[in-house]
Amino acid sequence: MTLSGRDAYRDELTRLAGSDGSILCLEADLGGKGHPFQKAHPDRFFNLGIAEATMVDMAAGLAVAGFRPFVSTFAPFAALRAAESLKLTLGYLGAGVTVVAPYAGVSGAWFGTTHHCLEDLAVLRSIPGVTIAAPYGEQEMRAVIRAAARSGRPHYIRTGRGAAYDSLPFDGDDRPPVQWQTGPDPAKVCLVSVGEEGTRLSLEARAARPAADHAHLCYLDHEGLRAAAAELARRHSRFVVVEEHRAEGGIAEALALLLPGRTVTGVNAGHGWPSEGGDHHQVMGGLGLDLPAVLAALDDHLSDGV
Repeated sequence: MTLSGRDAYRDELTRLAGSDGSILCLEADLGGKGHPFQKAHPDRFFNLGIAEATMVDMAAGLAVAGFRPFVSTFAPFAALRAAESLKLTLGYLGAGVTVVAPYAGVSGAWFGTTHHCLEDLAVLRSIPGVTIAAPYGEQEMRAVIRAAARSGRPHYIRTGRGAAYDSLPFDGDDRPPVQWQTGPDPAKVCLVSVGEEGTRLSLEARAARPAADHAHLCYLDHEGLRAAAAELARRHSRFVVVEEHRAEGGIAEALALLLPGRTVTGVNAGHGWPSEGGDHHQVMGGLGLDLPAVLAALDDHLSDGV
């Protein structure tokens, strides 16, 4: 059975900790019953309660002492409520802390705006030195967690709530800057997918419009996007970037700066606030982030004779 990104993180970290005694797991009262890390390594599992900034500050000290702390709380509580602690821990100190943030975007759905986070990439991308990843599917999440544990660098890893997807195929742990899906003929436009829902929508859109290519991005910090942009520019001049984030501070905006002379169209959550409840996809649709929006953006490019 394919695991959600959140469950894949917990399972992979538990496995890694079996052979690395420096790995610690910190949770902000969100571990739930039967957390696998707590069961396997109870002396290295810490529930800090609803004190997200304190958890990040504690992780900074543990990292300085030689441990590899992984902390997890919902994206709005990590990127927004504990923003100052993230700035100081991940940025100023450059501490080897990995923050795993589920409930990104509007995956919190009917929990409402307090549990949504459409601004986290804008916040974290503004902090120098942080590796930022938004993996799609279980295998990609596992690879990102392994890479974070090896590197000892500060990381922010974004995931959803409970959706379980099969990752796009890749070999080993060293992911390329871009994972491609291409057809036999040159394409006029390239979908660029970001995160779980951006990738799901891009895969659905390409199934409906096979004339488009698809480039999936996982690493979204400046270093990762610069490498991706160089590869994108070698193949295409028109891009439709699909992401569960605000337009401002998102990946389409960043790629537009890195791809001068190219056309970059963003399909994102726009400027609205959810006004009605519903499941994850319904809330996304209320913000204009759905398959018809992606297809409309693609069709604008495919129908252009230029």
